[in-house]
Amino acid sequence: MLNRLKKIDLIMLLCLFGFMAVSALLVRSATNVEGGYSGKDMQQIVFYGAGFVLIVLATLFDYRLLLKTWYVWYGIGLALLVAVYFLAPPINGARSWFEIPGTSGMLFQPAEIVKIFLILAVAWLMGRRQGDPLSMRKDVLLVAAVSFVPFVLVMIQPDLGNATIYVFIVLGMLWIGNVRYTYVLIGLAAVVGGLVLFASLFNTYNEEIKTYLVDHHKTHWYERINTYIHPEQASDDARRQTEYAKIAIGSGGLAGDGYMQGESKNRKFIPYTYSDSIFVVVGEEFGFQGAAILLLLYFIFIYRMIIIAYQCIDIRGSFIIIGIASMLVFQIFQNIGMMIGLMPLTGITLPFVSYGGTSLLLNMISIGLVFSIRAHQEKYTLDDT
Repeated sequence: MLNRLKKIDLIMLLCLFGFMAVSALLVRSATNVEGGYSGKDMQQIVFYGAGFVLIVLATLFDYRLLLKTWYVWYGIGLALLVAVYFLAPPINGARSWFEIPGTSGMLFQPAEIVKIFLILAVAWLMGRRQGDPLSMRKDVLLVAAVSFVPFVLVMIQPDLGNATIYVFIVLGMLWIGNVRYTYVLIGLAAVVGGLVLFASLFNTYNEEIKTYLVDHHKTHWYERINTYIHPEQASDDARRQTEYAKIAIGSGGLAGDGYMQGESKNRKFIPYTYSDSIFVVVGEEFGFQGAAILLLLYFIFIYRMIIIAYQCIDIRGSFIIIGIASMLVFQIFQNIGMMIGLMPLTGITLPFVSYGGTSLLLNMISIGLVFSIRAHQEKYTLDDT
């Protein structure tokens, strides 16, 4: 057991402690300005404590047992996504969360845990080739089909953010899965064509789409896309969130206004600055320098994950790590991008920094899975596949 724990990557572990400190400080500042959310910084530390326990348990657990039963976890994930759509009450226009009984309103989002289940499924399917080029029919299309089902179930909640993460997880894993360049070109053409077609149809039938979604009480999805494509047509609330986020971040300049010194007037139109919009606090209070340091911390963290993936004997372990890295990279890009106007607004949190139990614990379990892969490589044989 001790030998397994010695395999934990110390640099990544130090990064996690750094994220914990940054997160607690930022959440405290954000809730101080917003008011009515006192104590969330301490709750975040408690979540981190639970997360470190999960990392230790995941490290000791042999990840191959999860791989061999990937279809069970995949099925459980689909069942949770179906159940949350039909049984969960709508929150912020989406049916995405179950309330955990006896926790005073703590929420569980199945779409988060399904990310891990999807990564396990894709890693097992791609690993059958043991590094040989992937076949379009037997591998790529099968992976696409397995990914498409949870993608659709999350889209209809509607949860555009997590559905998009699923796509980038699979693309990242396929990219290092020895896929032929012709398949890559076909995929890129399909993605670009799909985006162009979507934008064209959205523009052409804008009023019809809006009317349909209003009638079905699903304007949340429409507002976010329309704000990005047609900011001049967006509602005041939707437009203000983006505009004031850019103003708040820009006001920080090079060094920022100082901790707990952010101007509240720039944040009053920005909801959830302790959660989805926490990068606003970074830019406003710590400026470009603080944002650069945070991004450097992310870079070191992801870099260490890629090194571990490169050193894996088990190719499926490498696929799992790259899937987790793809998930984190896209979440970082999307969260920061939507705050500076590069990406549409979604409900994606900033990994390890935003307040939130489900997303943080999911990310900590993911890192525990990375450590488990590193800890169990010496036991790996081809017979284990």
